[in-house]
Amino acid sequence: MNAKIRAAYELARERFAEAGVDTDRVLQQLHEIPISVQCWQGDDVRGFENPDGTLSGGIQASGNYPGRARNAAELRADLEQALALIPGRKRVNLHAIYLEAEHPVERDQIEPAHFANWVAWAKANDLGLDFNPTCFSHAKSAQNMTLSHPDAAIRKFWVDHCIASRRISEYFGRELKTPAVMDIWIPDGYKDEPADRLAPRQRLMAALDGILAAFQGAHHKVAVEGKLFGIGAESYTVGSNEFYMAYAATRKVLVCLDSGHFHPTENVADKISTALCYLDEILLHVSRPVRWDSDHVVLLDDATLAIAREIVRCDALQKVHIGLDFFDASINRIAAWAVGARNMRKALLLALLEPRQQLAEAEALFDFTARLVLSEEQKSMPWPAVWEYYCASHEVACGSELLLDVRKYERDVLSRRG
Repeated sequence: MNAKIRAAYELARERFAEAGVDTDRVLQQLHEIPISVQCWQGDDVRGFENPDGTLSGGIQASGNYPGRARNAAELRADLEQALALIPGRKRVNLHAIYLEAEHPVERDQIEPAHFANWVAWAKANDLGLDFNPTCFSHAKSAQNMTLSHPDAAIRKFWVDHCIASRRISEYFGRELKTPAVMDIWIPDGYKDEPADRLAPRQRLMAALDGILAAFQGAHHKVAVEGKLFGIGAESYTVGSNEFYMAYAATRKVLVCLDSGHFHPTENVADKISTALCYLDEILLHVSRPVRWDSDHVVLLDDATLAIAREIVRCDALQKVHIGLDFFDASINRIAAWAVGARNMRKALLLALLEPRQQLAEAEALFDFTARLVLSEEQKSMPWPAVWEYYCASHEVACGSELLLDVRKYERDVLSRRG
């Protein structure tokens, strides 16, 4: 390890110890927090069902940076390169369209066998896998209606797809010895004001009940993900946050809070403690909206820091499943993965380095002056030295060194793709 990095860490450790924080213990805890990295950043959400198909259902990846993964082998290779730049435990999140089959397979007919290569790869790389039914970019989702569609036959198709996805998720969890989280998101809604808001939600509730009743599985967990609005669903979203929060609480499934799915002025972090009052576990999709759910790469910004602080302050690291959800095709995709995931882990580090006991004691005494001083001074503590030491300890690129690895892979691999 670089002597300067070690020396800087020793000084930082002393500073944090004065505030009652054991940085060695923090780094051990930080390393074990799994972050689920989304596979769809690597190929712009195209998948392998129909790689040349166009996206629909409120999904849009902008940009045309060279080197997009064109098949599963390339995508797994790209993921390996990105994961090597991200310290700590990792999972990989798959969508149903990332199946591998010799012949076209309809979505209601997908099976665990279509993901066997992913499971073998995950075992070889000590990864957990998570899963998502793909309820968009399909002829039967063309009207922005899937599980709430008024046509019972179309509705059944998507119910069967989600049930098939549950079987695949169960397979992941059983094979990898770590439960898979399966998240259901649908694009259902109306561009303009609907005449009936109730009936679609009643149909959605019945469809979800059917999916849950299909079978019991001990190796996966079901989550439902709400949204404020989307492309083609600007005026009405069937699966709103309110709908899914109530559904999750009454059916005892996980609710997914996606940080890009709310009004820009809403505090997503504040919703975590609310959800944990009623649910044993929740799912987070950490993204970055810019005026809408545009899925920009996660930054180490106030929103991300607030989310990490809330998880730690709620003592909920075992209750909150952290996943990423962004897809930026305007920049190097390896860098996008690495920067977004590293920023999420940096935010968790900052949260773990807080003098939580002192803050809680000050608040209990209504000493808001001390609470303010302690929390503000925390911002200028030498946490970057702790982060660099952490990366170096696990032989992961420190600081902007990751750019050297990204450029080398781009030169040697990505630039050779058509």
